[in-house]
Amino acid sequence: MPDTPLPHRPDLFTWEFAADPYPAYAWLREHAPVHRTTLPSGVDAWLVTRYADARQALADARLSKNPVHHSEQAHRAGRVGIPGERQADLMTHLLNIDPPDHTRLRRLVSKAFTPRRVAEFEPRVQELTDRLIDSFAERGSADLIHEFAFPLPIYAICDLLGVPAEDQDDFRDWAGMMIRHGRGPRGGVARAVKRMRGYLAELIHRKRADLGDDLISGLIRASDHGEHLTENEAAAMAFILLFAGFETTVNLIGNGLYALLRNPGQRALLQASVARGESGLLETGIEELLRYDGPVELATWRFATVPLTVGGVGIPAGDPVLVVLAAADRDPARFSDENTLDLARTDNPHLGFGHGIHYCIGAPLARLEGRAALATLLTRLPDLELAADPDELRWRGGLIMRGLRELPVSFTPSGG
Repeated sequence: MPDTPLPHRPDLFTWEFAADPYPAYAWLREHAPVHRTTLPSGVDAWLVTRYADARQALADARLSKNPVHHSEQAHRAGRVGIPGERQADLMTHLLNIDPPDHTRLRRLVSKAFTPRRVAEFEPRVQELTDRLIDSFAERGSADLIHEFAFPLPIYAICDLLGVPAEDQDDFRDWAGMMIRHGRGPRGGVARAVKRMRGYLAELIHRKRADLGDDLISGLIRASDHGEHLTENEAAAMAFILLFAGFETTVNLIGNGLYALLRNPGQRALLQASVARGESGLLETGIEELLRYDGPVELATWRFATVPLTVGGVGIPAGDPVLVVLAAADRDPARFSDENTLDLARTDNPHLGFGHGIHYCIGAPLARLEGRAALATLLTRLPDLELAADPDELRWRGGLIMRGLRELPVSFTPSGG
């Protein structure tokens, strides 16, 4: 981040902004903390950038997750609708519904996606981590996004869900298309979503007749006062756990490794701690990486159900509100030395996984994968170095997630 603040209103959502949005967010926090802007899609939305306002908005029941609240207002006013809102019936899941439906579905999913299930999955995550590093360790160079950070969570969540090994490369292809074309032509993304959803629906139908120990079988078994998930609800939940879970973890690993490579003093402290078999700095370090340059830049869409005030600014009913987690987590009013990476930071109530009833249900799995990825790479490839000029790295442009397209590194070749 520059030593001096930006002197004028920044341009948002450019490629330059994607490479380093933090100076622009610092300007907004100071001059326009609740800021109305036109998004690249043409939708007008409010950006909430200060920590206190962000935390309040994330827990405000008057801000609905259901796109219908925007759709009705937008169509009456002749405004542009949000992307994908007409497909809401195909994508009913925890990220776009409110209580009481959200309460019911989250309770059912929580019965299947338990902390115990995640903890028992740790050996498999470690096995996948080692296998991926084995694939490039002897070469002395790698792209840690495409060869490591991307496949690790895809294979992990497929295993957890119960996707057969012979089908997992299809999921990798579909997921890659969804990431690569996040801001590109919608046709390819729509086809990938349709294929993934169709496969999950068919897999759930098959598993009903042959339940196992996997997460999809757990979703099928989950019941609440005799009420079960429908096949459509189970497919939607499996889809969002897979898609949101893998992309969040890709960016957690990629952004985290990049931050460590750019901060050699902190990287050395973590490396020494891991070598001693200690877990404390790794635990706090993951939380700090989530705060410092987290995988989710903006929380998913919210819509004002009634006129309300956020940060002293009036927001009309129906307007979209986007809570900028990346800005809130570098708010100097809440975090000391907000632009400094401090892996030992303990006072760190970051919003990297959200807040309130929509707090990320997959956060324990993402943390587990992040810890395994960082600790194993630093142990097995101790002289890991960035193999590109930071100014030449490309970031995936998007509205919600933020992550590197590639992360080229070099290291002393190892036989594993």
